[in-house]
Amino acid sequence: MKKLTIIFRRAPHGSPHGREALDLALLSASFEQEVSLIFVDEGVLNLVKAQQPELIGAKDFIATFGALPLYDIDTILACEASLQEYGLANAELTIAPSIVTPSTIREQLASADEVLVF
Repeated sequence: MKKLTIIFRRAPHGSPHGREALDLALLSASFEQEVSLIFVDEGVLNLVKAQQPELIGAKDFIATFGALPLYDIDTILACEASLQEYGLANAELTIAPSIVTPSTIREQLASADEVLVF
């Protein structure tokens, strides 16, 4: 089984990167690849609940993060420093990622067969 790690680095709306990363994660998991997600930099904004992207003409794909357990995507990491930079607490997130340090993220990346950055 191939280990795929997908890194979310960009804000969720204004570009298709976040939605494409999530689609790739779900598709890969459906083909029985071991998928891990990492949220860093602006990418942590993908985790904020109660977003209203339709106000700017974008589609709401954030709710789809709730389907991750159905696809056996269990390794979901968020950079502690990035969350602090944006003033985000666990209560404000749509899912409950593991809050980790950069060294833990490096370990996850080292164990991956493939890493894709969005």
